[in-house]
Amino acid sequence: MKLILAVTGASGAVYARQTAERLAALDCVESVALVLSDCAPQVMAHEGVALPDHPKFVRYDNGDLFAPPASGSAHYDAMIVVPCSVGTAGRIAAGVSQTLIERAADVMLKERRRLVLVVRETPLSLIHLRNLTALAECGAVVLPAAPSFYAHPSDLEALCATVTERAVALVCPSAPRYEWGQPAGDDRP
Repeated sequence: MKLILAVTGASGAVYARQTAERLAALDCVESVALVLSDCAPQVMAHEGVALPDHPKFVRYDNGDLFAPPASGSAHYDAMIVVPCSVGTAGRIAAGVSQTLIERAADVMLKERRRLVLVVRETPLSLIHLRNLTALAECGAVVLPAAPSFYAHPSDLEALCATVTERAVALVCPSAPRYEWGQPAGDDRP
């Protein structure tokens, strides 16, 4: 699979790191186009998070609208935006494509390919809810960054993995993930 991983400036950089680590480790993933919003590096630095370097990752500048993820003819299979700010979600919902992240998401929707938005905001205003509804109606998967507690996660990493494992499973169904009845994180490669 060829995937796009976009990271916005929403809080929750740990979700982006975990998602990148999972995608790098999966055999079903051939390559990952990695795009960071302008604010993402600042938020990651503030939260003490760094994304891994991996041969599968090709980084693209968010301002480069000539990069392959901006075109449906590049044939990316799916895209995950993690964490996804509600501002980014709103611009995608409105069809505004001023950045590579927004354009790549627009391409996923128009090509009827999988788009997963790991939204990191609370509480949600009526505007946010309407934008997320519009995205769901267009075929996007809205996955709130709401961790699961029933798996009895042992630490913050395992708690966050209950979100990132779901996001990865939505684009790569064969990926190992948490299953009911086992402690969170025990199924990771």
